[in-house]
Amino acid sequence: MCRFLVYKGSDEILLSKLILDPTHSILTQSFDSRLRLDTRSPPNGDGFGIGYYTDTKLGSEPCIFTSTTPAWNCVNLQRIASKTASRLIFAHVRATTEGSLSDDNCHPFRHNSLMWMHNGGLGAWKHIKRQLGQRLKDKWYLGVHGSTDSEWAFALYLDTLERMGHNPSHPPPEGFGPTILRKVMLETIQQINEMIKNIPESVKEAEHVDTRSLLNFVVTDGHSVICTRYISSHTDQAASLYYSSGTCWEDKSCKGEYQMDRRDKGSDIVLVASEPLTFERDSWVTVPTNSVLTIHNQTVMVHPIIDEYYDSSPSHSRSTKFVHEQGLIANEKVKPSLAVTAPLAKTSNFSLHNVEANAWCQEISRKNYAAINQMNFAVPQGIK
Repeated sequence: MCRFLVYKGSDEILLSKLILDPTHSILTQSFDSRLRLDTRSPPNGDGFGIGYYTDTKLGSEPCIFTSTTPAWNCVNLQRIASKTASRLIFAHVRATTEGSLSDDNCHPFRHNSLMWMHNGGLGAWKHIKRQLGQRLKDKWYLGVHGSTDSEWAFALYLDTLERMGHNPSHPPPEGFGPTILRKVMLETIQQINEMIKNIPESVKEAEHVDTRSLLNFVVTDGHSVICTRYISSHTDQAASLYYSSGTCWEDKSCKGEYQMDRRDKGSDIVLVASEPLTFERDSWVTVPTNSVLTIHNQTVMVHPIIDEYYDSSPSHSRSTKFVHEQGLIANEKVKPSLAVTAPLAKTSNFSLHNVEANAWCQEISRKNYAAINQMNFAVPQGIK
């Protein structure tokens, strides 16, 4: 499994303060993951990538730097990260599941102002790759340069965005907006599920096809960020995902022991990560399995993804066996997220309802409510 990191802040931050300096930075995780419980699983040494947005005078496209060199052994990464700052940063370390070792297969991927990365894998990939390609318009099909399922999923996202009436090649100056990005994400996931269902049962049985998809996707237009923690299963946990928000991210000891400070209820900084960057677990909130996280103006909203794999029962439990076998397991002891938000508009078979969101959060204890109230949650009347 891969690892990724997202930073969105009101102020620029040096990449090194996220990627290199913290004692459990994403670079450290690439060879010393605390959530990779199966020590037989390989480290994330199949390349890495960073993506970040610069001054708008230089254009709306993010700058991407990728390398097939392991992140911990790349001198150029250290040189760049110590002299580069941005308000919106993606970082990704790769452990190959699909595709060869090449720069074209390193995340993040981009098209114009849009940037994308993925942790996980599309279920039954070799059986749906042709289906996926046939759904795409020629320009998106021909725009795929690598061989990963992740880049093909991005092509599907771009195709879906265009089919829903928004041109990925000509984004509005203020971005597409969180509602559009989120709707397209949910529709993309639904299409992947549909393609897997189209595989004949005889093929699934004869070839023992594993149809479970691990879809921890992230997309941004340079303004809003959409993240998913998702698995196409009723009974399994998805790959881990956490977030932390506050007003200041700084090294308290000058020894890489970074902390997220919260000096008021607002947030200037939001971090999303496959694995926490610090060992202060009270600073990190677990994104629940099969949910979508939205960041807009440093406000975080988490909604359940309500589809055939959703269960509103607070007592519903999921097994960690599958993600453990993939080399990654979610530490569900980290406090869960609270997300009581207004309903979202339906997207095909997906819907997000306030009543079900409330039921989804019933298991949160009073202690967790008190802790969560210190963080920046939105309880809007409606999502614009």
